[in-house]
Amino acid sequence: MRKNNICKFIMAEAEGRLVVRRFVFEKDCAQTAEPQRLTSHTVYLVAEGSGTMSFDGRREEVSIGSLVFGFQGEMLEAQGENLAYLYICFEGARSEELFSRFGIAPFSRNFSDFQPLVPFWQDNLVRAGEGNLDLVAESVLIYTFSRLVKAEKPVEDVVNRLIKYTEGNFSDPNLSLAQLAIEWGYHVKYLSHRFKEYMGVGFARYLRNLRVKHAVFLFDHGVYAVKNVAFLCGFSDPLYFSKVFKETVGVSPKEYAARGEN
Repeated sequence: MRKNNICKFIMAEAEGRLVVRRFVFEKDCAQTAEPQRLTSHTVYLVAEGSGTMSFDGRREEVSIGSLVFGFQGEMLEAQGENLAYLYICFEGARSEELFSRFGIAPFSRNFSDFQPLVPFWQDNLVRAGEGNLDLVAESVLIYTFSRLVKAEKPVEDVVNRLIKYTEGNFSDPNLSLAQLAIEWGYHVKYLSHRFKEYMGVGFARYLRNLRVKHAVFLFDHGVYAVKNVAFLCGFSDPLYFSKVFKETVGVSPKEYAARGEN
């Protein structure tokens, strides 16, 4: 029996298609200097020069090897010295799954050091014909996404940062995973998936349990006013706090506080 086989199983694909619309090599950025609305998602690979690409005013510095994602509906304006880039336009339900999987969002769209892909893209574009262009472009796009694995930050780093921040800010009633995703430049679905995968519990439940745990601490140390405890723990609604507390601890906040007063 052969012992050196390598077998890697592929998980079932997410529902929905990935549709490629265009595969282009833009050799003269000056010809497209005017702002243009993106009619589909687009990934750009800078082949020559350097400059900036602005998406709805969000400016990204780019140079050879930069891989940059634009999102459908955004206004693009590209400027630079001798700037030339290849790009693939795509859409479909699977594009959203891929964005989530690799943490691609408006604040985390620019990846560097992809110079090795430039000749690969160019060669495939040149070789592609009318009969197979869609297959070639889709293959190049999928391969490019697969290379983004190395660009992901270690899961432990992302989750630990989220845990540390939450432990220090749980008393903020406006704390949410969606807001942190925007501020930190991650896709909210990516953060949610990674957190639950690593912690075994969703972020919302983790935050709720953390707040209730602190409420128990306050009651145990002589703070008996339920309304005050609710606010100190990040609950803006005392009635909701009472409901969550009872579901978690087994008794209402008033009943728990009464134990300490006696």
